[in-house]
Amino acid sequence: MLPTTLPLFPLPNVVLFPHVLLPLHIFEPRYREMVETALARHRLIGMVLLRPGYEQDYEGRPPVYPVGCAGVIKHCDRLDDGRYNIVLQGVEKFRVASEDDSRTFRQAHVEALPEEGIAPGDPEIRRRRLQLDALLAVAVERGGGMPRLPETTANGALVNALAQYLDFDPRERQALLERNGILARADSLIELLQMRLKASGGWAHPETVH
Repeated sequence: MLPTTLPLFPLPNVVLFPHVLLPLHIFEPRYREMVETALARHRLIGMVLLRPGYEQDYEGRPPVYPVGCAGVIKHCDRLDDGRYNIVLQGVEKFRVASEDDSRTFRQAHVEALPEEGIAPGDPEIRRRRLQLDALLAVAVERGGGMPRLPETTANGALVNALAQYLDFDPRERQALLERNGILARADSLIELLQMRLKASGGWAHPETVH
């Protein structure tokens, strides 16, 4: 169960999904304090996407999308100069209800957003996985670099990992995050892949930079 208050880490190009790993390099003083606070509490950080136009007020508190995903710090290295290298694992979606301005970093009062569940052997998610496998195979044939996930990856984990790792615009990832449940997210993921393959004749998988 999520706490009612989470530290927020807003970024312009990163969207975290439940159960997916996310490496981050923390260097700004306010976000070093955020990590220290999270480690002393529940090890949770709320990842949210900055809205377009954030550059004008990046040092302040520019608007963010209201739906984010909490991640638990699974690994943490504190460097000699005070910076951190951490790895988050997505836990649960949340909605920002209001912000708390009492700290140097951003905090929010949040409401958990449990996702619509599916049974492991659900035939509908199996059908969508086959569609995704076929689309990814076409992309590889056309020379697109794709993330390699073990064939044993669970269906839900596969959908969320593709939504996070594929070369989508951040706002497309945000829309995927906001879909309610794996089936709905898989449908949107299939539509995006079909459109990209049709438009470009291939697929690109960029380096991950945070």
